[in-house]
Amino acid sequence: RFPLVKRGICLKPDTDGLDAGGIARCNVLKNAVFEDGVWKESDDGYLMLYEGLSKEDNKHRIFAAESEDGRTWTKHPEPILDVGADQDAWDFGGVGAPDVIRLDDGSMRMYYTGQAKDGSTAIGVAKLPARTDVASKWEREQATIMI
Repeated sequence: RFPLVKRGICLKPDTDGLDAGGIARCNVLKNAVFEDGVWKESDDGYLMLYEGLSKEDNKHRIFAAESEDGRTWTKHPEPILDVGADQDAWDFGGVGAPDVIRLDDGSMRMYYTGQAKDGSTAIGVAKLPARTDVASKWEREQATIMI
């Protein structure tokens, strides 16, 4: 066990842009490289995926930020996962609450919450191919629902 110490705010919304309405629900991972079929955590920093709220359309999107020390963060300006493009998309109303796992093939998978235009919610899946910059756009995967 290790002690946790509250240090205050580490990331704030921008004054304008797609996270100006607020930021919340994040997932922080140590940086890692995929070598010889194994993920190896490195000591050179952290990745944060977080939910940003736009004042322009009141929709949530998922963004990335990086840090060398876990205290000072640099945000990537564009969302890594935007809302569904089609008005009938199940996640047209917003995406958020990212949770990421690293897979054995070197890719990363993100589970996230999506909200439709009517307010209904579901859990979605997006994937980042192996050896792709984490600030790139993640691609939605179509999951198979088994009952």
